[in-house]
Amino acid sequence: MSSYKIVIPARYASSRLPGKPLIDLAGKPMIQHVYERALEAEADGIVIATDDERIASVARAFGADVVMTSPDHENGTDRIAEVVAIKGWSDDTVVVNLQGDEPLIPRSLIELTAKGLLDNDDAGMSSVCTPVTTAHDAFDPNVVKVVLNQRQFAMYFSRAPIPWDRDLYRDGQGSVTQKMSVYRHIGMYGYRVSFLKAYQKMAVCPLELTESLEQLRALWYGVGIHMAIIDKAPGHGIDTPQDAERVSAILQAGL
Repeated sequence: MSSYKIVIPARYASSRLPGKPLIDLAGKPMIQHVYERALEAEADGIVIATDDERIASVARAFGADVVMTSPDHENGTDRIAEVVAIKGWSDDTVVVNLQGDEPLIPRSLIELTAKGLLDNDDAGMSSVCTPVTTAHDAFDPNVVKVVLNQRQFAMYFSRAPIPWDRDLYRDGQGSVTQKMSVYRHIGMYGYRVSFLKAYQKMAVCPLELTESLEQLRALWYGVGIHMAIIDKAPGHGIDTPQDAERVSAILQAGL
């Protein structure tokens, strides 16, 4: 596999779990577990991007390359764009956004995300999806659906059940259509540096505001998003103390 970078955005503030990157999981701070997952992948550079010196200090102590970023970013994409500018990475560089609260993320998922860009020169972004198999998920607005074209590029993302089977769905109910695959979007992203530079100049678009889905901005401006398909969704990240206890037990068991 060709080379790519990994950036791990890490904020101290969290409405549900303040100081989340530094919580202890099986004897190590969570951000260190995420960094070690990144080390398992074939990236040629790993950066932890943070706006908090407490996180930076801990990350430097276990040997990470740390970039201090602005506290005013609205999302991880903006934070990564600042890292790209600071590092001076070339336009064709591929960057994988590895969330700082995913200590169980598998190496294969990181590499698949990078591969979507490395294998498709016309893609500005890459992401991941998994088949929807239940009507509950198909009609759940919290489950984001994506429709793909024949090259596995995203055509549209929605909270609605897409594609809509006219002959099957009635009044917001029905079973999952068998006419084509229905996919759930998994929020794992890769970016080409040229896209990140352009993204900072892209105004918020009506689709993004309507669906509350940031990735629709890329489609609005004609950016190709390649989607890898995986059999099932990876384990959920850490948002609550209960999540932390569960993941800590998994890590201690060495699973």
